Amino acid sequence: MLTAELLLDLGRIYVIAGGIVAALFLVIGIDRVEPSARGSYAFRPLLIPGICLIWPLVLYRWFTLEKHGEDAR
Repeated sequence: MLTAELLLDLGRIYVIAGGIVAALFLVIGIDRVEPSARGSYAFRPLLIPGICLIWPLVLYRWFTLEKHGEDAR
């Protein structure tokens, strides 16, 4: 029972962290990372589930593009 509770807690923490990253990325980062996304606010909520699942990759790409710009692609 302890293992199941630990796994559920880890999953919960992972999804909460993903939600925080999704909120920050969709408000601040998406316009900087993808210039064609400027002004298109209707599709952003559709990205939330995906960002919650792959948030480490999103953070990596976001920071890489912020640091190196278009050369990182």
